[in-house]
Amino acid sequence: MPVAGRAVAVAVLLVIGAGLALLAVLVHYEFMRIYGDVSGTAFEGLTWGLTAGPSGLAFGLVAVVAMIGFIISTRRWMRLTAVAIPVLMLIGMFAVTPSALGQRLDVQFDSSPQCVIDGTDEPMVRADRESQRVFDSIEHIGYFSGGGMSGVAGCTRGFVLSGDVDVLQHYRKALPAAGWEVVEDDGRHLRAQLDGRAFDVMPCPGGGVVWAGSDDDPSFGQGRPELAGNEICPHDL
Repeated sequence: MPVAGRAVAVAVLLVIGAGLALLAVLVHYEFMRIYGDVSGTAFEGLTWGLTAGPSGLAFGLVAVVAMIGFIISTRRWMRLTAVAIPVLMLIGMFAVTPSALGQRLDVQFDSSPQCVIDGTDEPMVRADRESQRVFDSIEHIGYFSGGGMSGVAGCTRGFVLSGDVDVLQHYRKALPAAGWEVVEDDGRHLRAQLDGRAFDVMPCPGGGVVWAGSDDDPSFGQGRPELAGNEICPHDL
């Protein structure tokens, strides 16, 4: 191939590679905004996105295009550009990860557990409101998702944490400050009671779970036949 023709071919490849890199950054942002792990750091989020999401495939495609451009290029600046494209793509993915995770927190999580769900019938709605009053009386940490058990057996909600936080230590202080009496604290979970109501919290990897209900009920609905075999800590905190 003539030198001029090869230079044009490399320039086209570099333009295609740059466009694919920009598209890959946007795809990575959307993927992390919907599915990203909010409990990790930006670097952990980037690593997870590259290994578990489409970001890794996009990086591989851009790297292949850049490598071809590097091999057939005849000018130094073209080779430098070919190397820079995938590097800048990774930097761009890293830069947008915190913003994407912040968007997920704002849209998909709450700063306190929410039990009351529209359309719930009696007597479940009455039990959910009572559980909500329990949660509202306590200062919480973490970010709460909407999923979990609710109804006459009490309300359970999971939360995620950003960073290393001692969950039980927080509630050891927050519960007495709100007037609650801690009745169980074995280092694995903490249960407190107040005026016929009960609250329980258990740390889990990446966060924890809280439960609210009657002081006559077992925490997290344990012991009920319909919940037999269910794990307390969810897999998708």
